[in-house]
Amino acid sequence: MQTVKMVITGPFASGKTEFIRSISEIEVVSTERDIKTPAEQVKDQTTVAMDFGRITVDDDLVLYLFGTPGQRRFDFMWEILAEGMLGFVVMVDSSKPETFREAKSILETFRAYAPTPYVVAANKQDHPDAWSPEDLRIALRIEEGVKLLPCVAREKESVKNVLLELLYSILEEMES
Repeated sequence: MQTVKMVITGPFASGKTEFIRSISEIEVVSTERDIKTPAEQVKDQTTVAMDFGRITVDDDLVLYLFGTPGQRRFDFMWEILAEGMLGFVVMVDSSKPETFREAKSILETFRAYAPTPYVVAANKQDHPDAWSPEDLRIALRIEEGVKLLPCVAREKESVKNVLLELLYSILEEMES
């Protein structure tokens, strides 16, 4: 049985917890806590340590998904979660351009932790204000060779497509 550790990262409220919840075959282990400060009332809770989910791809392969906290005050967890990862997904809220710079910064941070394959998920593509993946690529200055994929974190099929693309990249890397 082979296990693949994938990290799901991105800015606060970009959809990381939702992404893992929509595909995990187990009850997601989550460390969400209520948010007290009114400035952050985009949502009522935030991840403070990690989210954990699991997917059995087949008899030989299991994916472990580790979601990072999105707030900088919990970024000490990022390096811990990155240890041993074979790839990562950077979630971007396509409808919130004010978070793009933070997403790019997180992407660079994770690239520095380990030279593993990664994909960028342009989340909330069902939102009327969502930027297209093509426009996001330009805004985030993502190189042509990097997979930037449309995503709706609440939709299992959408999440599955993102994870499969990352898995293909990881397997390619292992074979080379």
